[in-house]
Order: sequence, then structure tokens, then C-alpha cells
Amino acid sequence: MNGLRLIRRHAAAFGRFAGLGSGVTLAASAALVLLSQWMPWMAANALTTVASTVVATELHARVSFGHGRPGLAGHLKSAATIALGWLVTSAAVGSLAVLRPGAGLVLQQTVYLSATALVGIGRYLLLRLAVFAECAPRPRTGGGVRLRAAYDAAA
Repeated sequence: MNGLRLIRRHAAAFGRFAGLGSGVTLAASAALVLLSQWMPWMAANALTTVASTVVATELHARVSFGHGRPGLAGHLKSAATIALGWLVTSAAVGSLAVLRPGAGLVLQQTVYLSATALVGIGRYLLLRLAVFAECAPRPRTGGGVRLRAAYDAAA
């Protein structure tokens, strides 16, 4: 595959990843507002975080990366990338609070959104390269057990 085609394919996948992730985040935010009317905010936040992580993982696996159903391992690895992202954004905002205790809202949001953007790019790369990596195509054989056995023997 030539370089330009590869770049276009990954740019399209990243666009789908960003669009789907943003959509799920907005839906989770709306669900959080609604759920927090009937249950404590922390419980509503935990519920929407788990649900949105599951939904986003399914969408990213199937739509962003064309991988198919992610399975339990895919969901757990995806959840780990979200946890890692939370640690990075929390560290960025916490560092700002230590370094600039009187930082205004604009600077706080700039740091948070910058960290979130970097986390999003890192998460895309981890999901693309490790969690939902493209499998090398299997050699096509004409059929049957005999050819499969011959292939296994050659390997």
C-alpha cells in the first residue's frame, strides 16, 4: 500500500474515532444530567462512565477500525486506555494547580483540553496499534483439510 493511501486510510479512521468518541461523550454527558436527577451524582457518573466506555469500545472496534466485535479482552484493554487517560488529564490539571495556584478558568480549560487532545491521540494509537491491530491476512488456500495441513507443515 502506498504512503498516501495509508495516510488517507488512517486519517479517515482517526476522523471516525474522534467523531464517535465526541458523540458518545456528549450522549454520556446528557445521560449524566438525567440520571443525577434520580440518583447521587457519583453513582450516575460511575454508571455513565461504564456504559459510555462499553458503547465507545463497540463503536471504535466496529466502525473506526473495522475490527468486528471486541470481546471481553478488547473491552478491558480499552477501559485501561481510558483509565490511563484519566490519570494523564488529572496529572496535568493537578500540576497546574501546584504550579499556578491562582490560574484562571481559561488557563485551566486550556491545560485540560490540551491534555485531553493528547490523550485522545495516544488512545487512538494504542487502540489502533495494540488493541484493535489489523491482523496479517492469512494465506488463501483452495480448500480443505489437506491444504491446511500442508500449510501448517510448511510453517
